Amino acid sequence: MEEKVVLTTKDILDKDFKIDARGYRPQEVDKFLDIVIGDYQEYDKWIAKYKNELKELMAENAQLKAEIRNLKSTLSVAENNKGVTNVDILRRLSELEKIVYGEDKDE
Repeated sequence: MEEKVVLTTKDILDKDFKIDARGYRPQEVDKFLDIVIGDYQEYDKWIAKYKNELKELMAENAQLKAEIRNLKSTLSVAENNKGVTNVDILRRLSELEKIVYGEDKDE
C-alpha cells in the first residue's frame, strides 16, 4: 500500500506553484492543500493504528493456534484412553499391588 502513495504530507506542504497571469489564486490553492494535508495526516494516523491492531491480532492468532494444537493433543490422548474407566484403573492397581507385595488370594 505504501508503494502506491506518491505524496507525503511534507511533499504537499512544500509544493510551490508557479504564478501565471491566468493561473489559480494562491490562497485557494493553499486552502485546498491544507485540506489535503489534513486528510493525509488522518490517513497516517489510521495506518499506524491499523498496523498496531494487526500486530496485536497476529500475536493473538499465534497464541490461539498454539492453544488449539495443545487442545488437539490433549483430545487425542483422551480419545486413545476413552475405553479406560476408573474401575479398570483400580483393577490394574490392585493387580500391581498383588505382584509388588506378593499377596495372592489363592494361597
